[in-house]
Amino acid sequence: MNTANNSNGGWLKRAFSGSGKSTPKAARQNYASETGSTSAKGNGRWSSWRVYFVIFTILGGFAIMAGRGVYLQVIQHDDLTRRGDARTLRDLVLPASRGRILDREGAVLASSVPAHGVLAFPDQIEMTAAQIDALAKTIGQRSSDIKQKAESNRDVVYLARGITPEAAQAVTAMKLAGVSLQREYKREYPSQEVMGQVLGITNVDDIGQEGIELSQNEWLSGKVGARRVTMDRRGGVVEEHGSLRTPQQGRDLQLALDSRVQHIAFRELKRGVDANRAKGGAAVVLDAHSGEILALVNYPSAKPGDRSAAATGGLRNRAVADLFEPGSTMKPFTVATAIDTGVLKANETIAMTGGSYTLNGATIGDSHSIGSGGVATITEIVQKSSNVGTARIAERLPNEVMWRHLQRAGFGVAPQTGFPGEAHGRLRAAQTWRPIEKATMSYGYGLSVNLVQLARAYTVFANRGNVVNVTLFKSDGGGRKNRVYSPETVAQLLPMLEKATNREGTAPLSQVPGYRVAGKTGTAKKLAGAVYTEGRYVASFAGLAPVSNPRYVIAVMVDEPTGGIFYGGQVAAPIFSALMSQTLRLFEVPFDAPLPSTPTQPASDVTVALLRERP
Repeated sequence: MNTANNSNGGWLKRAFSGSGKSTPKAARQNYASETGSTSAKGNGRWSSWRVYFVIFTILGGFAIMAGRGVYLQVIQHDDLTRRGDARTLRDLVLPASRGRILDREGAVLASSVPAHGVLAFPDQIEMTAAQIDALAKTIGQRSSDIKQKAESNRDVVYLARGITPEAAQAVTAMKLAGVSLQREYKREYPSQEVMGQVLGITNVDDIGQEGIELSQNEWLSGKVGARRVTMDRRGGVVEEHGSLRTPQQGRDLQLALDSRVQHIAFRELKRGVDANRAKGGAAVVLDAHSGEILALVNYPSAKPGDRSAAATGGLRNRAVADLFEPGSTMKPFTVATAIDTGVLKANETIAMTGGSYTLNGATIGDSHSIGSGGVATITEIVQKSSNVGTARIAERLPNEVMWRHLQRAGFGVAPQTGFPGEAHGRLRAAQTWRPIEKATMSYGYGLSVNLVQLARAYTVFANRGNVVNVTLFKSDGGGRKNRVYSPETVAQLLPMLEKATNREGTAPLSQVPGYRVAGKTGTAKKLAGAVYTEGRYVASFAGLAPVSNPRYVIAVMVDEPTGGIFYGGQVAAPIFSALMSQTLRLFEVPFDAPLPSTPTQPASDVTVALLRERP
């Protein structure tokens, strides 16, 4: 053992002894001679190359990594940043609340309430079939639709809109990768179908599609904002990068409508339409002096916000969009025009020619005898609604004169309520009239109106010969008026219209206990193509009250009553009576006529206390 140690350590001693000039190379040579090695030189070279190879390999790896880093950080920087941001950086919408719609007293008719939209980021979605089914059930969608959207190549898709807060909480609890919630608003309408055709509808993006929501969309709409966030793979926000745009809330809109009168009008119209088994109907209540529309109802109606009803025309406002021939409600205008232009005196009599009159081969007739001794007074012609008498009066009027007065009263002109889809009505140019056409127009055939036009025209008898511009929006004062007839002419017409509502007239069912009422019935056959059909009628009534100081004008139309009666005085006049009675009582308008000795309250009436409550 000692010999070995001496032997192994001897060369080291000799190599580093002596002059002190020995080198590692000399030591290696001495070791080679002592051990008898003959390949020391070759082995040294091989060892050096191995060292260099390892060094160059390591340096090459670092060079490649450095080059790759430069390539990614410099050359590909913008593209990679964009692609990374596309996966995690999102611009989320900050919703803006749509303005409220209010009635004239400030009652809310439409408002926006918080809701949520369900968003999905297809490139991040990780859901099992069971999770898809559960999500579909929670948000009220079909599983197949969610799966299809999840496989979309779009950056983001909506799975649902306007879900309730409860449903939103349930979605959050599911913790689904790639699914997120977005706050938004949805529209609510407390009055439901009572205001259906007036208020209209918005779409899922809160943009007006029908009714006031459409016509006033720019006023009501807010402006959405946006914020930038970083989201994780589950759609959760992990970092806020600030607001890009601040949302601007929409402005409130106040209507002229009184929701109490609207509810009364809807209830009475519904009763009348149902009782007469009619196709439908409409009613309008106007403030006689300001032209404000206090009620505008249709039946059948539809709930605001019901998009299926919008698709089938259920939200169509027939009171402004649909036309009908007004029938005998036109007769007061013919008589007023003749008196106003001096071709007729209010105390004249008209020859009734046996109750029929032939003009250019066409025969005009009355359904019952009017007058006595072969003549009738102007009052009797209006009171008992004579076609013959009215046609003979119209003969005296030049076409242009008659057309001009009708046009001034608003016939053939859109009433400009601000409601979308207003119909202009039909009043042909005077030069095209044949004698028989002028005769039939004098008693309401051959021209067409919408119900708001008819109500507006009747304001001329409530304003001493001035017709008032109507509006759906609350005004600060009286509406703009246009002169049609002189005050003296209207003073002579009003008693005739009042007598039309008494027991000898065509509309005794329009009377209102305690108030003087003036108005006129209308019954017109409906056209089917170019032919008037038997059994299909439009029954109407237009009138005002109290006669001593007119406050309200009401027009009612019932389409195709099939309950066995069809005259305006039997079908539309009772609806007018109930509606006018409750409106006058609601606003505590003073009586201008004696109350019946044995007061009877209409079955449709309610107590004044109840009427004063807001619906």
